[in-house]
Amino acid sequence: MKQVENIMLTADGYLELEQELNMLKTEKRPEVIKALKDARALGDLSENSDYDAARNEQAQLEARIKELEYKLEHSTIADATKSDSVNVGSVVTITYDDGEVEEYRIVGSLEADPFANKISNESPIGKAIVGHKKNETVEVNSPNGNFTVTITNIA
Repeated sequence: MKQVENIMLTADGYLELEQELNMLKTEKRPEVIKALKDARALGDLSENSDYDAARNEQAQLEARIKELEYKLEHSTIADATKSDSVNVGSVVTITYDDGEVEEYRIVGSLEADPFANKISNESPIGKAIVGHKKNETVEVNSPNGNFTVTITNIA
């Protein structure tokens, strides 16, 4: 029997997936259905590239809808306010062993965006600091080698 994965999301991440799903169902799906009807009206379906393109778009749309429904159904919304330790949803300031200071928001893997300082709880830094408290120094095991970080603030 296949193990059902549990997807960790912040409240914002869950809302974004819900909004995308709603937009696909209420806006995009009717557009694709109309494109299919218009292409069918052109006649011979065996050589109708517009019809083939609309069918492909419909298949991709339905696959994305199914994927979003699965993710929403199997997700847990993290509540970082319940704890004084780092968790999904926490905004954490860390100091690297070389003195560099960074602030990250810990998010589920679906929401990770390193360019926006959103790191996954499954990333090397995320794995290392989740569950730890302010002023703790933690060793991070990364593919580029190990280093230490100190958690200087949790919000």
